[in-house]
Amino acid sequence: MLKERFIDFLRFEKRFSPHTIQSYRTDLGQFEGYLSFQYNIIDIALADHLMIRSWIVSLLEQKLSPRSINRKLSTLKSFFHFCLRIGVVTSNPTLKVTSPKVSRHLPVFIEKEKLETLFRDVDFGSGFESFRDRLMIMMLYATGIRRSELIGIRMPDLDLAKSTLKVMGKRSKERIIPLGSYLCSQTEIYMKERDSLLNRPAKLEGEGTADFVKKMLKVDSEIDPQENNHDLLFVSEKGHKLNARNVYEIIHKYLSLISSQSKLSPHVLRHSFATHMLNDGADLNSIKELLGHTSLAATQVYTHNTIEKLKLIYKQAHPRA
Repeated sequence: MLKERFIDFLRFEKRFSPHTIQSYRTDLGQFEGYLSFQYNIIDIALADHLMIRSWIVSLLEQKLSPRSINRKLSTLKSFFHFCLRIGVVTSNPTLKVTSPKVSRHLPVFIEKEKLETLFRDVDFGSGFESFRDRLMIMMLYATGIRRSELIGIRMPDLDLAKSTLKVMGKRSKERIIPLGSYLCSQTEIYMKERDSLLNRPAKLEGEGTADFVKKMLKVDSEIDPQENNHDLLFVSEKGHKLNARNVYEIIHKYLSLISSQSKLSPHVLRHSFATHMLNDGADLNSIKELLGHTSLAATQVYTHNTIEKLKLIYKQAHPRA
């Protein structure tokens, strides 16, 4: 089937992430359903630009945001480009379709002073999870990595002697990120706690053999043999891999203590990292490499926040402002 060939192309040649591939599959499935219902067509490759325009209009009528619609249109553009490449079609109908205009939003970030307050004054509590949560927030802010990259960090990716972290980014692209001395020391402490937690429990004084065996079996039963989590840096107390929702809830919980912004996701820490770096004099190309952007245009959006800051300083400081 043509759609599956395209999905395989994304998976094996483009090396897109499973999440991205699922988004492409969903978009194509929705367009496929629209063609079937409206035009009695089951082959997406037979669609023309008028049909695509009609679908976009229907999405706008459903109050879907222009940004979401453009993502779906981008999926169709990639699909027809693939069809053109393998000779299934002779032209790309999406080239005749205009994308809905998207209003530009500045990246949301948290002020440096508020983040310093979080690490200095907020009580994270005691215990493994509390220490882990604090380190995750520190890691996200200090490195600018994505949530998925944080979840995927494995022990061999860290070289604390060289103060570096190897990150597997989008499309399986690796990059090396420097780590500060304090983050390295906190990571080393956490790793010892993590290793202690994941080791099998010791036999307590006075504990019977039968009770100890039961305890060992219970620990083993809670470990999923299908999960390859033994070397993941961030895990749950039971040694399981954290999921995206877990991380979002942890980050949101603590950021809400220092900020009243409506958007307090892990990505806000990535925005904060880039904005603060730029404000403190880092050049755009260096930030681009640290963030793992393929295009400088994606990084340039952070210059808008810097310009807004300059305007505010000018307004506050200049006598004729």
